[in-house]
Amino acid sequence: MQPKTDIKSLNLEEMKAFMEKLGEKPFRAKQLYQWMHEKQATDFSEMTNLSKALLEKLRASCELTVLKQEAVQISRQDGTRKYLFALSDGNVIESVLMRYKHGNSVCISSQVGCRMGCRFCASTLDGLVRGLTPSEMLEQVYRIGADLGERISNVVVMGSGEPLDNYDNLLKFIALLTNEDGLHISQRNVTVSTCGIVPRIRSLAEERLSITLALSLHASGQEKRKELMPVANKYSLSEVMDACRYYFACTGRRVSFEYSLVAGVNDTPEDAKELSALLHGMNCHVNLIPVNPIKERRYRQPEQKAVLDFKQRLEKNGINATIRREMGRDIEGACGQLRKSYIEAK
Repeated sequence: MQPKTDIKSLNLEEMKAFMEKLGEKPFRAKQLYQWMHEKQATDFSEMTNLSKALLEKLRASCELTVLKQEAVQISRQDGTRKYLFALSDGNVIESVLMRYKHGNSVCISSQVGCRMGCRFCASTLDGLVRGLTPSEMLEQVYRIGADLGERISNVVVMGSGEPLDNYDNLLKFIALLTNEDGLHISQRNVTVSTCGIVPRIRSLAEERLSITLALSLHASGQEKRKELMPVANKYSLSEVMDACRYYFACTGRRVSFEYSLVAGVNDTPEDAKELSALLHGMNCHVNLIPVNPIKERRYRQPEQKAVLDFKQRLEKNGINATIRREMGRDIEGACGQLRKSYIEAK
């Protein structure tokens, strides 16, 4: 039996070709596209300007991806919402809504699980199950927007999974998310995080998109990075930094560096000095993130004074740095925590 077409993952050109294959006029493609991506219909029956015959063809040959909200936790501290969504194959993923003065930001997952093995992350503890389809990535944004009843203005691909390990689906997701016939979120309001897959960073640079690249750095030297992030065994820190410079050269977009501060591991004055030297002369920004402790690891969060001292040392050396405001600490805010708790409870 032929698998059904994941119609929500098709771009407009692919949709036109698909309509012609079904014996329909190409203009039907745009109508269908708008129903899915602008009006965010959750069932074919909602698409009132499509003929009954076409709707029957769509039901027979297509899958309309709609995520089921399995759970939501709402922070009493800051209104952050953490969602657990069920996929059609029985897997679950999580997404986070963060409210800022500048608008609503959604952090989505790009994979079920992750194979990167970063030592302080809950997403990777059970390994990689599979990559998400473009429609499954989009649906996290659509369902949260519908639940909230408000516009989503920023999307961060920084939840469970390594986005550049799901490269083709990621590119398609970005194209659909930013298309003028859909949510039309500006590329400048999209951030993609990576632990440092060098060939993919270079390929992404050559796409010349206006998105922000965020590199999970977490260490200022190669040996320490290898301890925290197994990907560093494949790609050296110097290769990763060269790829980041290439990204800026191709796109003109400054790179963000994510740096999780772990007490006694990478938060010393020497680390700050080494990090300043590493980033010297680059057009970049450092996000300092006091590590979110998870029970499977022994990493501790530094004292507030150590975090502030680290930031000040970077700034004295001309490095632009901010301390990321902690969001959702009271609702298992770290990547992968809610999903892991759900799986363990089953």
